[in-house]
Amino acid sequence: MGRMTWSPANPESVFTYGAPQLKFGAGAADELGHDLLALGAHRVLVVTDPGVLATGWPDRVAEGVRGFGIEVVVHDSAHVEPTDASLLTAVERARAEGPFDGYVAVGGGSAIDTAKAVDLVLSDGGDLMDYVNVPIGAGRAPGRPLAPLVAVPTTTGTGAESTTICVLDVLSLKVKTGISHVRLRPSLAVVDARLTATQPAGVTASAGMDILCHALESWTARPYTSYERKQPGERVPYCGSNPISDIWSERSMSLLAKAFRTAVRDGSDEAARGDMALAATFAGLGFGNAGVHVPHANAYPIAGRVRDFHPDGYPSDEPMVPHGMAVALTAPEAFRWTFDADPERHLAAARLLDPGHGARWQAQPRDVLPGVLVDLMRDIGLPSGLAEVGYTEADVPDLVEGALKQQRLLATSPREVDADDLAGIVTRSLHLWD
Repeated sequence: MGRMTWSPANPESVFTYGAPQLKFGAGAADELGHDLLALGAHRVLVVTDPGVLATGWPDRVAEGVRGFGIEVVVHDSAHVEPTDASLLTAVERARAEGPFDGYVAVGGGSAIDTAKAVDLVLSDGGDLMDYVNVPIGAGRAPGRPLAPLVAVPTTTGTGAESTTICVLDVLSLKVKTGISHVRLRPSLAVVDARLTATQPAGVTASAGMDILCHALESWTARPYTSYERKQPGERVPYCGSNPISDIWSERSMSLLAKAFRTAVRDGSDEAARGDMALAATFAGLGFGNAGVHVPHANAYPIAGRVRDFHPDGYPSDEPMVPHGMAVALTAPEAFRWTFDADPERHLAAARLLDPGHGARWQAQPRDVLPGVLVDLMRDIGLPSGLAEVGYTEADVPDLVEGALKQQRLLATSPREVDADDLAGIVTRSLHLWD
């Protein structure tokens, strides 16, 4: 059985592909001053969070940039798992010390997304909620190019250095949403695995599952040819699976199969750290164009409605379900549900992620990929399901309601998905294993 079929009257024949400039490898972060001058920046803001600031890397980066005659201000204004309130605080803090003609984000996805929001509002004006995706915000598109943004990830997972997305919690609605526009893509991604050496095992595990789901959701996304043809001005960054994104996703999954468990078990393993950084970059180059779907849509309310869960390796001052963990918790059941859209593609992903195969390959075909994912999650210490992070069956309707708000993501699902489908996936994800 092939993919679930669509029959558009005028099928799309064009896909788009975009990516930032990329500099990768040990020592890349020491060259930022040269790169910023090439981008025309002379007064830049470095955006990071307090935890990353304590590692010393943001100040090291800033000193290197100052050596090229560039004025640098460092703000630890990023909040782990950004909220509308934290982004507004970061914008106001930057406005007070501006103007800036360039931005550098040093940190995980939270720092990179905070820098994207600061750059967007200070470059284009307006209020933050003007830009947030509908139906939660107004979905305004920036009317002018933004100042150059260089993204320097210190975690291996989010792919935010490659994407056109800024993710945030809207506190009043208890839901995650985002801002999506091609102008949010960083001008340059500088990926230096040395900066990930201080990443705790719990963060490596959660962020690594974000890499995996980026690659797997992009690989299984609805194909670009299944949409009605768009006019040039209607094209969006998430265009569905396509031959170029597929290549990046495949390669990312192969790297994860080799390095993921090792990186969690031994954070000092430089080869594994390097492979994880490369896998994160490849996955970002894939999903940043093809898109993600059901697991990510479910993740937003799972993270946004958390009550009292405190994960290992993250700040303990407030409860959170980290983004990658939130994505992973419904992934096995989501991919069991999407299996009928393209069985062979799901089995191919399982072979990429678990090339040794094993006894699970004697299972029913639709159970193979979920089995691979559950085995990995157990090995790296992730929770055994939504119940372990505090949710019960009584929470299922609220979680489904939050996921249904993510129509931009659900539109990329390889099967049409409704509230009953999501309720089944979420309910079966309460307990993934005993």
